[in-house]
Amino acid sequence: MTQFAIETPPVVTLPVAGQDTLFPVRRVYCIGRNYAAHAIEMGHDPDREDPFFFQKNPNNLDTSGTFPYPPHTSDVHHEAEMLVALKTGGTNIPVEKALDHVFGYGLSLDMTRRDLQGIAKKAGRPWEIGKAFEQSAPCGPLLPASEIGHPDAGRVELKVNGEIRQEGDLNQMIWKVPEMISYLSEYFELAPGDVILSGTPSGVGPVSKGDTMELSIEGLGNLIVTVS
Repeated sequence: MTQFAIETPPVVTLPVAGQDTLFPVRRVYCIGRNYAAHAIEMGHDPDREDPFFFQKNPNNLDTSGTFPYPPHTSDVHHEAEMLVALKTGGTNIPVEKALDHVFGYGLSLDMTRRDLQGIAKKAGRPWEIGKAFEQSAPCGPLLPASEIGHPDAGRVELKVNGEIRQEGDLNQMIWKVPEMISYLSEYFELAPGDVILSGTPSGVGPVSKGDTMELSIEGLGNLIVTVS
């Protein structure tokens, strides 16, 4: 029997809607500027170029329904996203075979310390300090693709305290889910348990302690998260 030098870290998991099983998370990939209007609001050209990705940590995913306002920032932004969970992986996955690797879909928020991200960008440094902090990816349960299919269209909406902040449609994604999976697999060996956050529509903005965020994506339900 293997003896570990320290206590074994817990396996990060996501619940599966309507099931007693849990989905174990291996890696979290996030695509940047995948909606044209969001690219424009962030000061970038929305023309279709090669996609780029950054990563969050598996244990940044959080299903508690509470988002603790993080330290060392005064400008935390919400980014409404669809989460894609993989059941199988590989390298150089063809686009036409990519959806065969998807276990299911869910709702997630890519919470961002925008001020710290901005400082990192100006200094040419990595973004992790702005993106990969504790509980920075509130999310809901997974809905298996075997039950709901593969959503490629549907309204995306985020409200803060009942006011609509973000709205768009999954069909507005510059890089579609099969393309994201295929592209990533050219640079990384994807594997079961990998998760992809598929980008956010325009309207990102700040939250404060006490705010309530409500994300909905047509066909995937609602996610309510309170900022504490």
